[in-house]
Amino acid sequence: MQKLTNKEEEIMHILWKLKKAFVKEILAEITEDQPHYNTLSTIVRNLEEKGFVSHKAFGNTHQYFPVVSLEEYRKRFMHTAIDHYFNSSYKNMVSHFAKEEKISAAELREILAMIEQQEQNN
Repeated sequence: MQKLTNKEEEIMHILWKLKKAFVKEILAEITEDQPHYNTLSTIVRNLEEKGFVSHKAFGNTHQYFPVVSLEEYRKRFMHTAIDHYFNSSYKNMVSHFAKEEKISAAELREILAMIEQQEQNN
């Protein structure tokens, strides 16, 4: 699975939210730096070439829908980010967020409780 550009990710988030959409509907969801219709259409077609979306034809227009789920993409992206930025260590990742004060002790206790619950269920 290829990494997407920021704009492609933005478009995918819109498609994951809408489930299916025509280019004009995607365009209506973009609030900042709205691209020209033709540019957006090209981005969506590129996403289709990369295997992230497909379409259903209605005459000369196409309704696009995601074929890669948000969860699938999130898993792949997170594994890659952890491998590249945290030496494949989830501990290093959590430590980073703790040092940056992006996660609290209470949140870490919640995460630990979830992990312990998973272990009990397995």
